[in-house]
Amino acid sequence: MNPTDFTTPSLNRRMACWLYEGMLLFGVVFIAGYLFGTLSQTRNAMDNRHGLQAFLFLVFGIYFVWFWSKGQTLAMKTWHIRVVDIDGQAITQQRALGRYVLSWVWILPPLAVIWPLGLSGGETGVLFLGWVAVWAVLSRFQRDGQFWHDVWAGTRLVDSEPMSR
Repeated sequence: MNPTDFTTPSLNRRMACWLYEGMLLFGVVFIAGYLFGTLSQTRNAMDNRHGLQAFLFLVFGIYFVWFWSKGQTLAMKTWHIRVVDIDGQAITQQRALGRYVLSWVWILPPLAVIWPLGLSGGETGVLFLGWVAVWAVLSRFQRDGQFWHDVWAGTRLVDSEPMSR
């Protein structure tokens, strides 16, 4: 199939999938946090918090690389979105890992601003949501409407018809 035959899902649909993915990650964080706390014998949430953050970064990486290399996460299946390479083929685990690292552009810029300024919870939320909105809208300036981290990773999000039973 020709890569130009693929349709990019609407921005609204991709962002709905993004929000649903965030809700599903609460379960991943809960299980991973419980496992980390049990294995490290951490009694206080503030003890060993950098270790927990590093552990969650790895767990998220495993989660996303595994599912993206299979084509879809659960949220992507729900919203009928698939991740493919620029030729429309399934992505390799290496490409999925690159996409995972590059996707942190959704999170790191606001964190880089929040951290030195010591912003309050409300200010942090506004800055974070503002950045997410800006980053999402920037996809409109990309020829195929893809998110920029997908362009940089050599991947693309495409419509995926539900599998017939």
